[in-house]
Amino acid sequence: MGSDLTPDPDLSFPELKLELVEDVSPECPPGFLRLVRRRLRLGFPDGTASQEFVYDEVDRRGIDAVVIAAHFERQHTRWVYLRSAVRPPMFFRDPGRSPLARAETGAFWELPAGLIEAGEQTEGGVFEAARRELLEELGFEVATTDFRELGHSTVPCPGVIAERHFFVSVEVDPDTRGQPSLDGSALERFGRVISLPVDRAIELCRAGRIENAATELGLRRLADLSLRSPA
Repeated sequence: MGSDLTPDPDLSFPELKLELVEDVSPECPPGFLRLVRRRLRLGFPDGTASQEFVYDEVDRRGIDAVVIAAHFERQHTRWVYLRSAVRPPMFFRDPGRSPLARAETGAFWELPAGLIEAGEQTEGGVFEAARRELLEELGFEVATTDFRELGHSTVPCPGVIAERHFFVSVEVDPDTRGQPSLDGSALERFGRVISLPVDRAIELCRAGRIENAATELGLRRLADLSLRSPA
């Protein structure tokens, strides 16, 4: 066996083979989310196989999301926009099941984000989804060509849903910001929009004031991009 301290370890994966035995997803009325239940079997590298087991996941029509770092520069400082959001699952989180003795409000500061809808599920469609979400959540009207990729996509919860987050950045002019058009959801009404220096936003992540994981990752990528950009 190799040393655990190897700086460049072998990143190949074990040759495991998942076999779908049967889809036993329950019938339910159409909704935003759908429960997928499968009976699976796992084949191992030595030729043996596991017993059949049931695995649940969540699916939805718009499986992926775009996360947007809208930023601008003032007096040699990079600023970024955040928007408040209410997340019902966190509001209703059972404190008796948590190791943290705290009350959940369900309120978060987040980078604007949204689902990539049907018809946008292409490489160019990611930027179209970003353009739409930026107008809905912040009130900026920009062209799809103004957006830039902000690193590779990530999988936020691969054990539960096959969702990917696509990160993009866009430089905006604060003087052109209009009223957010919103998407008609009650959860978006009366949302607050703020801007703050990127470094300050990352400080708030460290302090636990900004808790959304995709937001912290997007902020850190934006900060890294700013450090690598020529002065």
